[in-house]
Amino acid sequence: MTTPVYNSYDPFHKSPFGAVPAGQEVRFRLLLPHDPRALRPRFFLMEDGQGREEAAVTVMRVEEHRPDGTDVYACTLKVERPGLYFYFFDLYRDYNKVFESEAGGACTVTTQDGQPYQLTVYDPAFTVNTAMTGGVMYQIFPDRFFEGEPDKTMPFADRVYRTDKQNPPYYWPNEKPEGYLNMDYYGGDLKGILQKLPYLEELGVTCIYLNPIFEAHSNHRYNTADYMKVDPVLGTNEDFSALCSAAHARGIRILLDGVFSHTGSDSLYFNKEGRYPTRGAWQDKQSPYRSWYDFSAEYKCGYRSWWGFETLPEVEENDPAYREFICGENGVLRTWLRRGADGWRLDVADELPDDFIAAIRAAVKAEGADKFLLGEVWEDATTKISYGGRRKYFWGSELDTVMNYPWRTAVLDFVRFGNGEAAARSFMSICEHYPPAALHTLMNSLGTHDTERAITMLAGESSEGHDRHWQNHTAMSPAARAAGMRLLRLAIWLQFFLPGNPCIYYGDEIGMEGYRDPFNRAYFDWSNGDNSLRSVIRTMAAARKKCRALHDGDLRVLSATAETIALTRTSGESHAAILVNRSSYTPASVMLPCGRVLTAAPLHAAFLCTEE
Repeated sequence: MTTPVYNSYDPFHKSPFGAVPAGQEVRFRLLLPHDPRALRPRFFLMEDGQGREEAAVTVMRVEEHRPDGTDVYACTLKVERPGLYFYFFDLYRDYNKVFESEAGGACTVTTQDGQPYQLTVYDPAFTVNTAMTGGVMYQIFPDRFFEGEPDKTMPFADRVYRTDKQNPPYYWPNEKPEGYLNMDYYGGDLKGILQKLPYLEELGVTCIYLNPIFEAHSNHRYNTADYMKVDPVLGTNEDFSALCSAAHARGIRILLDGVFSHTGSDSLYFNKEGRYPTRGAWQDKQSPYRSWYDFSAEYKCGYRSWWGFETLPEVEENDPAYREFICGENGVLRTWLRRGADGWRLDVADELPDDFIAAIRAAVKAEGADKFLLGEVWEDATTKISYGGRRKYFWGSELDTVMNYPWRTAVLDFVRFGNGEAAARSFMSICEHYPPAALHTLMNSLGTHDTERAITMLAGESSEGHDRHWQNHTAMSPAARAAGMRLLRLAIWLQFFLPGNPCIYYGDEIGMEGYRDPFNRAYFDWSNGDNSLRSVIRTMAAARKKCRALHDGDLRVLSATAETIALTRTSGESHAAILVNRSSYTPASVMLPCGRVLTAAPLHAAFLCTEE
């Protein structure tokens, strides 16, 4: 059977494309060779967790007999309840069924079982947060960005202050006095970020995502010691409010990092190390924080800890006292929003219960519908399974959106290795699965504090099998770095074109290198005057501001080859197109639907936006 039977990416076959709100009519069409037997194909729809014997079955009717000898069969249905659904077709002829092909979107006609198509159904009230569309995000690891008040005195004796800003972070976990892993501080602070707001505004940034800023006894601050207090190296609570006010005056929003699955053992709440004068959960069974934690002899250290790290005791997210502390009227979430924050990023969102995330969302939205909730999820968030259950992030009562790691992988793999078809499948799969509210506010990064630097991924020697000592002493040659800068420029073009918000990890705009933690967290090199990447960022940031298609436009793949990918986005009368050519030798061209031709030189991209 050579006729294109079904393609879920094609609005002719499935309309509307992608995820749909509950109660929305969806039209499905099959294109089949005419069969005089007039056997009626059937559409099978299963809610997640149902077997095929439990599927709802709809008979498809002939909609059109075409002169070319094909018949169009169609059915229309509504799904009234948000959730994750799967479907396939039974042709009732020669035992053939239609499943999704490995290429995505297109179909496989087979007599065997296969992979059903996915249909995401969300709450109609889950709408796009327009305050977070069409912008540019910028991620800052606070200690490593800029020191506004230099030559700091460390507030605690176990912190090491770094005056040698351009030397790499210490990586020895136990050796003294050479350094302490995560205990060296370069002195970056909130006043430093405030001083660099003109730089960020000129770059086109509209939202800053800050890694944790709360008091904690490591430079990454993912081991929270006091949720209500800015870490003293960074400044004060008043400094934070001043930063927010100054950022808002420039049209820049501020997102905070919320670490709510665990605290530090060295904290006001647990106080295992005895740093704080009050008795924490570790010392006192009568502590108001005792119920936050799971103490049991079954654990090696006497309590449940995050991934077995004794310095990170896990919290009981279902504990009423803990929930009130985080989500209550005067809890952590709402307090910091009132101090000026515009939203939160949830650390390890896949380790938080669904109902806890729903409570977090309710607290965040209580401070304003435009307040934003972003989750750390590394996979397709609609199909994510964790702790024995399918997650409900995008049904409408939990997250606004997620960190989009699947597209990071797709972009970097295409730019480095080629295969535009694989990248296109990744792009369209997320577009098909995610509700518009999530899709158009995605955080699209090329690198984060948890990954190797983008340029290192693209042109550096692989770090697999190498220890921290090797990573610390290995850098790209000038030739490799030059090649990496060219590839990173291509990646940025794609990053800024795709649905959602591009997010620059501080220093990527100047091609900062770095292997895994802590080497991806070096101090920003403010002496670097290379504008080759910054000029692309500024150009595309300006385009995103004025081109409606780059706010909420539908994505379509125009062409994809081993060396090129051409994409279009459309929103009403606004149209955008891009052609990215990773070939080192051959120019590339593509004909746009409007009849114009885009041509990209080797290792370049061509971009066009029209507002009709």
